Amino acid sequence: MDFQLAEDVLNKLQNRELHEYRVKKDEFLTFRQVLIKREDFKHFRGIAKRGGDFVYTYLDEPRS
Repeated sequence: MDFQLAEDVLNKLQNRELHEYRVKKDEFLTFRQVLIKREDFKHFRGIAKRGGDFVYTYLDEPRS
């Protein structure tokens, strides 16, 4: 995964073009670097799954 793909995925989650997106363990650091730079960072929820993968969704209300 490169930075552009991560940005595209995050935009699609925000625009509701994707309901959720699974980030593989080896792609996580690149994905997170892009995610934490966004103003709507707190609207994204990542849930850890078995094996080190994460499933990200976009929330209407920012998490605390």
